[in-house]
Amino acid sequence: MPGAGREEPPAPQGGGCPAPRRERRSPGGAVRVAGGATGAEGAPAHPTPHAAQAAVPPFASAFVVFVGGLAAAGSPPWGGRAGAAEAAAEQQPDGPMEEREGEVRWDGLCSRDAAARAAALENIGQALLRRTETIAARDGLNGVLARLLMLSKRCPFPDVREKSEAILGEVQELGIRIPRPLGHGPSRFIPEKEMIQVGNEDAMMHTLFADSFAALGRLDNVTLVMVFHPQYLESFLKTQHYLLQMDGPLPLHYRHYIGIMAAARHQCSYLVNLHVNDFLHVGGDPKWLNGLENAPQKLQNLGELNKMLAHRPWLITKEHIEQLLKTEENSWSLAELIHAVVLLTHYHSLASFTFGCGISPEIDCEGGHTFRPPSVSNYCICDITNGYHGADEIHASPAGSIPSPESVCEVEALMEKMKQLQECRDEEEASQEEMATRFEREKRESMFVCSSEDEEAAATRDVSRHFEDTSYGYKDFSRHGMHVPTFRAQDYSWEDHGYSLVNRLYPDVGQLLDEKFHIAYNLTYNTMAMHKDVDTSMLRRAIWNYIHCMFGIRYDDYDYGEINQLLDRSFKVYIKTVVCTPEKTTKRMYDSFWRQFEHSEKVHVNLLLVEARMQAELLYALRAITRYMT
Repeated sequence: MPGAGREEPPAPQGGGCPAPRRERRSPGGAVRVAGGATGAEGAPAHPTPHAAQAAVPPFASAFVVFVGGLAAAGSPPWGGRAGAAEAAAEQQPDGPMEEREGEVRWDGLCSRDAAARAAALENIGQALLRRTETIAARDGLNGVLARLLMLSKRCPFPDVREKSEAILGEVQELGIRIPRPLGHGPSRFIPEKEMIQVGNEDAMMHTLFADSFAALGRLDNVTLVMVFHPQYLESFLKTQHYLLQMDGPLPLHYRHYIGIMAAARHQCSYLVNLHVNDFLHVGGDPKWLNGLENAPQKLQNLGELNKMLAHRPWLITKEHIEQLLKTEENSWSLAELIHAVVLLTHYHSLASFTFGCGISPEIDCEGGHTFRPPSVSNYCICDITNGYHGADEIHASPAGSIPSPESVCEVEALMEKMKQLQECRDEEEASQEEMATRFEREKRESMFVCSSEDEEAAATRDVSRHFEDTSYGYKDFSRHGMHVPTFRAQDYSWEDHGYSLVNRLYPDVGQLLDEKFHIAYNLTYNTMAMHKDVDTSMLRRAIWNYIHCMFGIRYDDYDYGEINQLLDRSFKVYIKTVVCTPEKTTKRMYDSFWRQFEHSEKVHVNLLLVEARMQAELLYALRAITRYMT
């Protein structure tokens, strides 16, 4: 697992170079023959098996300027298709965002050219000061000031940070109240001092930050937490950029609306807020935001699939797929449906990450700033009512503190169990019947893993209008006598079936997802808490397979007896909550598992949860689509 010292895993091969033949281990499953050479721990020498079929460039090579979410995109240098974003900007009914806000233009701030940024900052300063001259011109001023506050704290370019802070100072000198951040950093669970500070990053991370800022117009808090693991972050940003901005079956405003629908299933107001803004900026109809019943019937029809994918994916059948594909004028094409399914699963799992890591509201969004002055103690009653307390109280976290003898023993005991299990593997192998029995036992026991927490999870804005059937939620699949057949990964797997179906109907996306799955699964720094040179493959596989076990997915070659040996109850409670009901995740749950592990290691756990959940949802949906097609 990752530790404080960060030794980078081998970088993935990108581009269109043919992949050499090799053998690989699929996440959670057996070694799959796809050629010869292997990397460490049975991992592939190259993380993606299909590089010859796609020429997807690194995210870092993208050149897309976002204006607060509105893409003003030029043709990417790799010859990709950025036409969807460009067309959306041209079709804006009221003109680009910066024109609708008056003369405040933000697009130049994303430039790599310092002179262009300086000119943009000068224009912003002058336009803002003109707005302050009369009361009538101050309409919308707070939004501009909030964005400047965000830029002063989160922009990767130091000149933009400094000038934004200076402009805010000038406005304050005119007697106008300026905003200040609420909270204490990108995460409510991780002390800000233990995270990478914008402006103190190394060259590689600065490149990632600059690319993210150029594509999104912001450095969002998800990025600032994921950057504990730069290799994964690059793959994540590249995939998300492709899903949202590159040419594809769905128009841009549909993509963001589907993101809203997916995030709302878990009441994730953080993601809903971001995509509401993006939806409007790419020309989406504001009426749709009043409720799903105001959206086109085609999107309303997606609601049933959305709720099943989010909460009970094992119930999806080919009949559900048929209903979407054969509804006459409101029907979906297969390519559109694949795009929608990938977006839904992406944002369901990203909601898990958002709650699992305690992601704070963005500085310039609701809940991320206040115009009230600070009290003497540096926080006021409005902070308390929004769930923000003193920094010491919020971040009194066991992780990173002085190790207690008890918690040190927990780490040692876990390492000893891993050693013993490896020795047992070498000595004897359980029969297939025994392996199947252990899976069923673990699946049954997972139903009774639940939290006894009385603590309230973070309060979120009501977003129920963005989805139907608010009472529909997660239910264990064997309760009340209901039986769902075990999903055998050997009968339908991502590698052998799902990858090719996605890539055939939505080119290059199968490649991107495959790379992301394997980076998350194989990522290791060979550390566990204070210990180095540790093989963590057994522990990572147990986490991945436990998540799939909760979804009924079984790997014939895995001994599910290892899960109870390696994952204690508090860890299982955290995993099940983050994966199945992420909106109920609390800081106490986060603090209670792996008490002496680094925060970066707990973020790594969340990456495994994100990707294992996404793959499980995809497997059920893609299997149903395959059955419909055959």
